[in-house]
Amino acid sequence: MLNSLAPELLGPALASLCVFAAAIGLPVPTMPALIFAGSVIAGSGDPLMVATLAFGGAWLGAFAGDSLWYAAGRRYGFAVLRLLCRMSLSRDTCVRRTESFFERRGVRILLIARFVPGLSVVSVPMSGSAQVPFSRFALFDASGAALWIGTGLALGYLFAGQIDLLMQLLHDFGLGLGAATVTTLAIFIGFRWLRRRRLLVQLEMSRISVAELYSMMAAGAVPVIIDVRTPEHRKHDPYLIPGARTLDLAQLESGLPDLTRKEQVILYCSCPNEISAALVAQRLRKLGFNDVRPLLGGLDAWRDQGWELQPIVATMPGEGSGEPSVIALAIQT
Repeated sequence: MLNSLAPELLGPALASLCVFAAAIGLPVPTMPALIFAGSVIAGSGDPLMVATLAFGGAWLGAFAGDSLWYAAGRRYGFAVLRLLCRMSLSRDTCVRRTESFFERRGVRILLIARFVPGLSVVSVPMSGSAQVPFSRFALFDASGAALWIGTGLALGYLFAGQIDLLMQLLHDFGLGLGAATVTTLAIFIGFRWLRRRRLLVQLEMSRISVAELYSMMAAGAVPVIIDVRTPEHRKHDPYLIPGARTLDLAQLESGLPDLTRKEQVILYCSCPNEISAALVAQRLRKLGFNDVRPLLGGLDAWRDQGWELQPIVATMPGEGSGEPSVIALAIQT
């Protein structure tokens, strides 16, 4: 009996492991695993039992992994998001996107977070850092996980015939399920890394170090400094480099009405790889700004040097409306 069930248990086991691994932040292809598990249900001799195992195992894996990140966010706050920036190939841009969504929708974002790549891993610890009650977090996270898992299993069940043909094709080429999964994962990671690396190489020569910026400011040659973090991020880390403006990137062009295209602009974000600042620099250059430089290491690098920071005491009228807030403070030399 056990031997006859072994092939049918492969789908539920793979789905459960992949979903849990993705929930704790590992780059694994979860939706393909769920679809494969759905196709196993369709061909099973006991579809109800296999479906229960697949759904229950995947749901428990999702909720367990998310609960760990929620607890980490609640205990360590925004430091968890900085850790995600360091861990991932492109998680800093996901952090920015999630902050924007979270600011508008709150914890309800967890209902659809898993349908958007990268959104779930960031929105879960953000719920903890925002001190969302666990009961409220559990309600939306568990519901979102159930909706997502059910969708994946249903797709696999509906397209079981096509998936069987794909598995046969892989077998004909000498590839098993494990080899196909590893190959797909390697291609995905390689593509994301190359795309990210290409952007950073394009802007590598134009980046400015925090030491260079500090020297310029101390000498009185203060450039235009723009904090490109989201309002949600500034709420949790309410400090700026002295003299920096805050800017709503959704209204980037109209948010800089008083700047001429000849001014030197320094952009910084919160992640050490400054990819968000690099992306904004690209956009500003397309708008005609020729001298735009991301700050190497961002706000964290400035803070690590122990230099002065300007607390955000109050939100200026322009915050979130596209008008930059200007906060000036003399550098103590």
